[in-house]
Amino acid sequence: MTHDLSDRTVLVTGSARGLGWTYARAFLDAGARVILHASSEGSLEQAREKAAAFPTEQWRTCSFDVSDAEQVEAGVAELNAAGWAPSVLVNNAGIQRRGNLLDLDATVWDKVIGVNLSGAFYVGAAVGRLMREAGHGKIVNIGSVTTERARKGVGPYTAAKCGVHGLTQAMAVDFAEWNIQVNTLSPGYFRTEMNTALVDDPQFDRWLRDRTPADRWGEPEELVGAMLFLCSGGADFVTGQNLVVDGGIVSSL
Repeated sequence: MTHDLSDRTVLVTGSARGLGWTYARAFLDAGARVILHASSEGSLEQAREKAAAFPTEQWRTCSFDVSDAEQVEAGVAELNAAGWAPSVLVNNAGIQRRGNLLDLDATVWDKVIGVNLSGAFYVGAAVGRLMREAGHGKIVNIGSVTTERARKGVGPYTAAKCGVHGLTQAMAVDFAEWNIQVNTLSPGYFRTEMNTALVDDPQFDRWLRDRTPADRWGEPEELVGAMLFLCSGGADFVTGQNLVVDGGIVSSL
């Protein structure tokens, strides 16, 4: 199945690199107008360099801190005023901090929850209000297999991502009357820049393969089909769901 999304305007938060750029590029390839987002000018410049291969009228950039509600409101209002009101939102922006919960500083907890969970709410609510006016919309919140299988040392991230799917379900119920579908896409372990150290660690690589029926890491492009489906007309009756793309890891003992 191919997906023509040429009638969509898509905001992908945290889209300068990694899986965020993979999603953004897939939308560009599908003909959508894409808003590339980052929290810093340096990251935005990386996004511009990557997007330069596409027509300039097909994309634009924006910058705001997703964990700051006022910045989010101002950033989304600016997009709307410029004629770039998103009809599709991918809440991808996220951070990871490692450490045992017993020794974790409260500021670290607050930061991880703020970006990964509160950020998804702030951006989802701000964009959702524009979708309500339009009478339709798609929101995909990026989750994680940690919602099903916790891993030692990543407690704040695990808690945040569990919260993200709860937020998805709440949004799906609250937004449904305006024809807005909200779903979670939960990647497993993929070969990304952020995971380079883990990919290159023989011990972790073996640990992962032993627990993954597919016996390998995922490739970023293998998330594209699921993402485009959730944002297409083919998913108009799909809402509140968690689509896991993980090579079978959460189904395995």
